[in-house]
Amino acid sequence: MEKRTFGKTGFEVTALGFGGGPVGFLGTEQASVATILNLLLDRGINLIDTAAAYQGSEAAIGAAVASRRDEFVLVSKCGQKFDDIGGEAWTAETVTKTVDRALKRLKTNHLDVMLLHSCDLDTLKKGEALGALIEAREAGKVRHVGYSGDNEAAAYAVTVPDIAVLETSVNICDQVNIDKVLPGAQQNGVGVLAKRPIANAAWKDVGEQQGVYANYSRTYAGRLAHMGLTPEALGFGGDAGAAWTEIALRFTLTQPGVTTAIVGSTNPAHVGRNLQIAEKGPLPAATMERLREAFRNAEQASGETWPGQT
Repeated sequence: MEKRTFGKTGFEVTALGFGGGPVGFLGTEQASVATILNLLLDRGINLIDTAAAYQGSEAAIGAAVASRRDEFVLVSKCGQKFDDIGGEAWTAETVTKTVDRALKRLKTNHLDVMLLHSCDLDTLKKGEALGALIEAREAGKVRHVGYSGDNEAAAYAVTVPDIAVLETSVNICDQVNIDKVLPGAQQNGVGVLAKRPIANAAWKDVGEQQGVYANYSRTYAGRLAHMGLTPEALGFGGDAGAAWTEIALRFTLTQPGVTTAIVGSTNPAHVGRNLQIAEKGPLPAATMERLREAFRNAEQASGETWPGQT
């Protein structure tokens, strides 16, 4: 698996990473989490992303692979309000307590990266939440700090010297950050985790989507329909779902400035498929341009601005 330099963190991480949202939100059994994560580590994937807000995800990951902690870069996210730790969202108290809880849940003495989980631009600029993460970094609890979000807040975040990592939406149905955020990230040496790289399978019927993912997929499905493309038109035959998955994942991995595309899965077979796709390398330039042009034209025709999905 290709490795890329994770911005100014200095880590070398695989182009494909694991996103821990689904194993939390969908209540995946612990045995399945262990199977999936150990399979990924065995295949050389070395980045795992989770968040305090992903329900049981941190604890499940800690229980599954804490014994292999030195084999992967560990990313989590914080800042939101949680009833069990008290405090208001984005305060130094809440950030500090959530960092400490993450260390316990993930069974580790440090997080490689901790991100603020999608606070708005004003909150980010205020600096209290970010300051608490910087203090955690200085205390050795966190090695690098960053921000997870989109649009104007993400564009600002990559200009902040203390921010080393950004997690943001980049996919065939979510392209605004490609133009407005990724160039700044490259210029400032910020490592980029691309979230939702397969656009929450926007080609599926919305009724097939599970739990919280239905809302994201509904937005993306509408955009994809307006784009008016088919896999065949892009030079991909065979099963439409498999073709779209390949097109989407390779589109995200091909974007300059993207370090890692994080894909969540609760199915070991899907993990193997995604690894095979990632190893195929970039999409052809002509295919990339057709996808970019289709998005621009569809957005313009809609009469609306299509922002990044936070």
